[in-house]
Parts: sequence; C-alpha cells; structure tokens
Amino acid sequence: MLEEWYRRHLGPDIHDISSSGVHPYTFAEIRERCGITAGELDAVVMDDSVSQGGAGIRQAIADRYAGGDADRVLVTHGSSEAIALTLGTLLGTGDRVVVQEGIYHSLGHYPRAAGCELAELPAAAVREGGIDEDVLEGLVTPGTTAVIVNFPHNPSGATLSPQGLKALTERTAAAGATLVWDAATAEIAHRWDVLPDPAATPGDTISYGTFSKTFGLPGLRVGWAIAPPELIEAVFPLRDRTTLFLSPLVELIAERAMRHADALIGTRAAEARRNLAYLTEWMAGHRDLVRWTPPEGGVCALPVFRELEETAAGPAAVERFCLELLSRHRTLLVPGTAFGAPHGARLGFGGPEEGFRAGLAGLSEFLRTRAGGTR
Repeated sequence: MLEEWYRRHLGPDIHDISSSGVHPYTFAEIRERCGITAGELDAVVMDDSVSQGGAGIRQAIADRYAGGDADRVLVTHGSSEAIALTLGTLLGTGDRVVVQEGIYHSLGHYPRAAGCELAELPAAAVREGGIDEDVLEGLVTPGTTAVIVNFPHNPSGATLSPQGLKALTERTAAAGATLVWDAATAEIAHRWDVLPDPAATPGDTISYGTFSKTFGLPGLRVGWAIAPPELIEAVFPLRDRTTLFLSPLVELIAERAMRHADALIGTRAAEARRNLAYLTEWMAGHRDLVRWTPPEGGVCALPVFRELEETAAGPAAVERFCLELLSRHRTLLVPGTAFGAPHGARLGFGGPEEGFRAGLAGLSEFLRTRAGGTR
C-alpha cells in the first residue's frame, strides 16, 4: 500500500509531510560538498562492476560501519535489494523468525514468502529504550533462526538506548539466532546517542543501510548489507540472475558521499531537529485533536487522530481523511493502515522547514474545520 499511495498521490506543488527520510540534495550540491570534479566523472570507464560492489565504495562503507572490514560489505540497489538478497538466501520454510510489529514492509515480506513460522515483537514491548525482558526471553528462544528489527522504527520513531541494544544482541546471541538490524535512519537520534552498528564486529548479524533516508540521496539508489562473508557469497547466484551489480559512475558518487557523510547527514539532521521542535509545539497546541509519542530517532512519527480513535473508525476512514486533506490543502500524509495503525498517519519532519510548516498549517486548518463540524 505504501508505494502505491505515493504512485497515486505524490506530485508537484504538494506539501509532503509524509516522508521517512530527509529531503534530497541536488547533484550540484553533492559535487560541491563532496569535492567531485568534472574530470573525475569524465574518467569513469562505463564498464561492469563486481557482484559485491566496487572496492572503493565497499571500503568507505566498511570504514564507517563495519570496523574497516570490506569483505563483510555487500553494495546493492538500495537497501531493498540487500534485504531481498540476504533474507531470500538466509531463510527457509519452517524457520522460526521474530519480526517487530509494524516493521518496514520488505523485512516482513521475505520471512512470510519463505514460509517461516513468525512470532511478533509487540510495539508496546519497546519502551524507555529497551525491550521488555520477559517478552524478549519469551520470544527469542533456542531454535529461533532470526530476529528482525528496525530501529529507529519507521514510522513511530521508537528506538533503543545503548543498553537496550546490548540486551537485544546478548539475548539473540544466546539463542543462537541471527540478528537482522535495519539501520536506515540510525544516524539521526533525538533521545540517546547514535547507536553503533551491531554488525561493526564480526558475528552472526546482518545490518542494512541506505543513502535514501539520512544522507538525502534517495535517487542514488544505493544501499548495503553488512553480513558474514559466507552469506554474502551465497547471495551471488541470485544476484547473477537479477541485477548483477551497480554502475561504476553511481559507485563513485556513493563512495565520495560516504567519505563526506558527516557533512551531508549533519546539515539535514540539524534541519530535522528544528522541524521536530516546531512539531512538538504544534502537537501541544493540537492535543485536543491529536495524540502522539515523540519520536526518539529518525524523521517521522505516528500521530493518532482523536476523532478517528474515539469513533473507532474502520481502516477506510483514515484513508478518506488523508485524501480529503490532500484535496483541500495539497498536504500529503501516509495513512496508518499502511503500518497497521488505522487511526493515525505517518508524519515526516525531514523536509525543508518552510514547506514543513506550510504542511502543518494545512493540517491544522483541516483538523480545526473537521472538529467544528463534529464536536
């Protein structure tokens, strides 16, 4: 539903306050900030790359996230391909897999498609930076093949503290399970420090990253997995029959962006925090109409609209709500039905400040008008 919603409703002159990533840079901005010269671009030979990714981009990713070990890095067409390749190879029929409630769609799709036995980690069990100890022990038991989580969570923004991550990794290791860690927005934290990548040291862990969410480069379509070398090698037959490899031109741009990650992420993270401060004030001024749990990381939240909640409206109601908002105020949200939340919507605060405030103004007018007619 998520991608179909965007195909149908995202267009020009719309205040998009729905995204789970920061707004994109132009190529001119990337060239300037990363010091990419026209000569370097002209020197790229448009030849094949290699299945695991070019040496330069793999090393850049490894230096930032994998303790410098490029052998454990697989570079892919977005993190979606990394998820498809690794989970499609790792999981099989009957495997017991713990999947976080409301998880990013691809992460839940592949265990189901493989015929795995699924156990759900409830959203309510994640609080104050940790996972309820009794829930964790009851779910992550010996014989579990994998534990699949997404922190900061998309769309709620809930995440773990360093202590919470330590407890999760220890429990997963004790059960002999593979920890599958989606870190798409891990570089933007609000409550605790940015979490280290749990795959930074060798072990039975897979982590995913992308240039789409915090780097401001969704159109580059580059992601990665950090995983045991034997798993990376095992995905090659599948990749040989699908995408083969990335363009060397794309790999050059990605390598330079990774080497300048602090500058790219820092600028957008600062803007997102200003937007979050404004959103926090906005939520306080609309508490009679909306409730929320402030996000602890990332650039999106999952507010609940009291009108829909109090009337116990069915799933179609929030979709009509979002379509009416779009029609009247050119403001886009993603209905919570895309995430199993029928009374709320995903609200993103990673966009340009002026457009973000304009979108909230439209949402405010829309909510007040509805309240005037129903309360």
